[in-house]
Amino acid sequence: MTTTDHRTYRLGVLHGDGIGPEIVPSSVKIVDAAIAAAGVSPIEWRELPLGFSAIDEYGSHTPEITLKALDDLDGWLLGPHDSAAYPEPYKSQLNPSGTIRKQFGLYANIRPAKAFPGGNAVVDGTDLVIARENTEGFYADRNTYRGTGEMMPTADVAIMHGIITRAATERIAHSAFQLATRRRNKVTIVHKANVLKMTTGLFRDVCREVAEQYPQVEVDDFHIDAMTVHLVRRANDFDVIVTENMFGDILSDLAGEIAGSLGIAPSVNSSDTHAMAQASHGSAPDIAGRDVANPIAMNLSSAMLLDWLSGKHDDPRLADAARRIDAAVTETVVGGTRTRDLGGTASCSAFTDAVVAAIQAA
Repeated sequence: MTTTDHRTYRLGVLHGDGIGPEIVPSSVKIVDAAIAAAGVSPIEWRELPLGFSAIDEYGSHTPEITLKALDDLDGWLLGPHDSAAYPEPYKSQLNPSGTIRKQFGLYANIRPAKAFPGGNAVVDGTDLVIARENTEGFYADRNTYRGTGEMMPTADVAIMHGIITRAATERIAHSAFQLATRRRNKVTIVHKANVLKMTTGLFRDVCREVAEQYPQVEVDDFHIDAMTVHLVRRANDFDVIVTENMFGDILSDLAGEIAGSLGIAPSVNSSDTHAMAQASHGSAPDIAGRDVANPIAMNLSSAMLLDWLSGKHDDPRLADAARRIDAAVTETVVGGTRTRDLGGTASCSAFTDAVVAAIQAA
């Protein structure tokens, strides 16, 4: 009997804003069912303040009490936030997810896009993963120890700086190539080296250097503008795509829609020591509180977190639980229980119950 047989995993719950208080509890319920089916001790969940509710109570959208608590947990589920609607000064601050990513150095943002059989995918058979570098690039708020990396010397001039480093590029490149060896052994590097020669040129070249350590993996590269066209026309030809921060954000939203809906687009943000499950979509305040949100992205993000924890703690039962969630979500969608964004009529809670039932029946 291994030490992991008795381990109790401790996971944070940050509901966030908008539909967060609907899709995050959905994921907790589904994870609990999968963990039980896989023979793992029940998760110890810890709810923590974040977003509008935290502003009201603590005067911060991501209070220090939350950041300190997260550091003691095995991982956490982060719901979407509606930072664009926050009052000032919170609206102008680094948003909650950016604050957490920066605090814990979550350099790898892994975003799968996989079409469901019989779903409403733009390109049938889409099954790819975008490995997005998460700490620098052309999102200015990632690029400074303090401040946001943006400045306005006059009211009519705005300046931002983007940073690409060898060290950060090597990290995300290794993540991408290691992921490809567990999939179909193909990596596509996305850049804009024909114009941004030194910055994204460095990104491309360092990824190519890392590729030499993975001779079994096929490698190609495209400019970001050309890549958007290739995704729309032939997304099913791609396996793992590695790129810098902003390009990865844009491509993953596009890929999610190509696979069927942003509502099915999961992600995990990780460093070597911490990981956070976070759906790729936003808080959808227009449908919040109506029990119509699609929880799939958050459900699958939670499965990705379990899989990451499985690798970190050498606990195959967590990988088994993750596979149970993936299989049950697919079975539920293929069986016709779908939320309205996928052409169905199921509520968020009804979809959740159907996935739990599928896990328990497997």
